[in-house]
Amino acid sequence: MSITTILLIILVLILIGALPTWPYSSSWGYTPSGVLGAIVIVMLVLLLLGRI
Repeated sequence: MSITTILLIILVLILIGALPTWPYSSSWGYTPSGVLGAIVIVMLVLLLLGRI
């Protein structure tokens, strides 16, 4: 497996975990999606710089 495939799988798992579908996670607010957005931005920057 290449590093991009592994990172894509991790991003999908984080996206699924960020969905506030359970009662205990509804009070989390935008934190999980904010973290996911930060990870996506870092990945895009690394991709554009040719580090990945």
